[in-house]
Amino acid sequence: AGAYVIGTGRAADRQKALDFGANEFVDLGNDTLEDVAGVDLVFDVIGGDIQKRSAALIRAGGTLVTVVGPAEARPADGLAVDFVVESDRAQLSEIVKRVRDGRLRTNIGKVSALEEAVTTFNASERRTGKTVIRVRP
Repeated sequence: AGAYVIGTGRAADRQKALDFGANEFVDLGNDTLEDVAGVDLVFDVIGGDIQKRSAALIRAGGTLVTVVGPAEARPADGLAVDFVVESDRAQLSEIVKRVRDGRLRTNIGKVSALEEAVTTFNASERRTGKTVIRVRP
């Protein structure tokens, strides 16, 4: 059984979310997030106001999962879970294998050298995707 996925983000993220497998997309700048209701699970990677608004959409008995620290919001009648991933060499090797095999896709927005890390993370431009810092040239 699969999940019915509703992605959220900026308008520029719409096609990327759909390409990654979302069934629907809510543009947080133009659409009304609150029009989506009765979801089983919210996976939050943003926190703050978006997390609070998203928690209100969860059905009774649903779950909020967040990776941005302790949950600031909780579903009205459900569970809130926060976690931190602590990976080991074997897990990282498996992730690399899945990326190489095409079984795992990611969105890399920018790659920078270690010497440019502070400038890269302090840049004011908004970018889509993850930032990778190269430790070795």
